[in-house]
Amino acid sequence: MDLFSSNHQVIRKVTKLFNELLEIELDSRVEIINEIKKALHEVSPMKNEPVDCVLWIRGDIIGSNDYNPNNVAPPEMELLKHSILEDGYTQPIVTWKNNGNYEVVDGFHRTRIGKECKEIASRIRGFLPIVTANQDRTDRSDRIAATIRHNRARGKHRIDGMSNIVIELKRRNWSDKKIGKELGMDPDEILRLAQITGLAEMFADKDFTESWEAIIDDETIIEEIE
Repeated sequence: MDLFSSNHQVIRKVTKLFNELLEIELDSRVEIINEIKKALHEVSPMKNEPVDCVLWIRGDIIGSNDYNPNNVAPPEMELLKHSILEDGYTQPIVTWKNNGNYEVVDGFHRTRIGKECKEIASRIRGFLPIVTANQDRTDRSDRIAATIRHNRARGKHRIDGMSNIVIELKRRNWSDKKIGKELGMDPDEILRLAQITGLAEMFADKDFTESWEAIIDDETIIEEIE
């Protein structure tokens, strides 16, 4: 039997089994499909990439985090909702699994829309598409860093929120060098953000440049400090 025939035979067997899923009620069907995806993920050559395994999880066990400094203005939220209504979910929500529930690392606004927009919630049957990132790194500092990397890669973050993040990571014994590497910041930016919180005395012995400009363009959105 040649390779093509062998592959085709495997696909026919799998398809026959999958057709049986149509007879199973919704929640059980989704659970079985998720388990099949996990099994496929284990033998996938791309198993180290979270996007290789997108699961559909009940929205009521997916919750927000308390450290995301990214805000989306109402017009952008409306556009995001319209995009999901028209195009469907084209990006999964990035999560961390935590005590049987899922904490959002990136995609808080996609999560909100999937829960709050009745038309979308009905269409996706109360589920949300998620991937789980870095399952072997579950410390809060790692989760914070992952969220900030996602935000900054898109050029979106709040200065006051970022300031609180920098201080929290310092209190968790992260060095300036580690913060800079994990969050993509230079030493001046770390110092300025730390000073915003009123903790300038902690850095009195450090030198920094006299100016730090926030450049706002189509790629970068930095909101004013409230």
